[in-house]
Amino acid sequence: MVPLVVIRPEPGCSASLAAARAVRLEAHGFPLFEVVAKSWEAPISGYFDAILGGSANAFRLGGKGLSVLRDLPVYAVGVTTAAAAHEAGFSVTATGNGGLQGMLADLDPVHRRLLRLAGDERVPLNLPKGVTMEERVVYASVPRAMPPDLASLLRAPAMIALHSAEAARHLAAQCVTNGIRRSLLRLIALSPRIASAAGEGWGEVATASLPNDKALLALALQMCQDPGPRGRD
Repeated sequence: MVPLVVIRPEPGCSASLAAARAVRLEAHGFPLFEVVAKSWEAPISGYFDAILGGSANAFRLGGKGLSVLRDLPVYAVGVTTAAAAHEAGFSVTATGNGGLQGMLADLDPVHRRLLRLAGDERVPLNLPKGVTMEERVVYASVPRAMPPDLASLLRAPAMIALHSAEAARHLAAQCVTNGIRRSLLRLIALSPRIASAAGEGWGEVATASLPNDKALLALALQMCQDPGPRGRD
């Protein structure tokens, strides 16, 4: 079986590994990022109608600034983000299945002034007419160098799960640094935007049908029995 490599930061890496192993994928975790809190200034209470939460990290790492916002309802991008918001003391008014843009179409009409709690790497959003949004960057993903064990693993055919465009770009750069042949590797991305960020030269680049881990792992299962490309460079 071709191994699946997960490079997202913790605690997401461990969660993805557990889900992959539950469906009998041979999965390996090597976080190539560390998520850290950033200093930020909370807005004046009462200025916004609702919070957009695109990652659980916004609520895990938001710190003291979250305390003045807990009366605002949260639109959470997925169940993990919703759980983190609940744990931080927020009420979740809607939970998506992997994409903030789609949630904007179903906003409650009274929620016209949005506060987006985000990381330094985030997807641009197109707002519906009459809706305004401000952003606060509350966390950042700090890239790590590829460890020797991962470099060794990637010198043979493997699949790599990509959860962000930042991860795609960093992986590509680290392959160059470590002299790894990209033509041996197949990428499984959460979205076309992430797949595009990886650049050219890979053995295969596939995109999950929905931007969530369940769809990504279903795609990995379809691909894992094929030994993959033998390398063309």
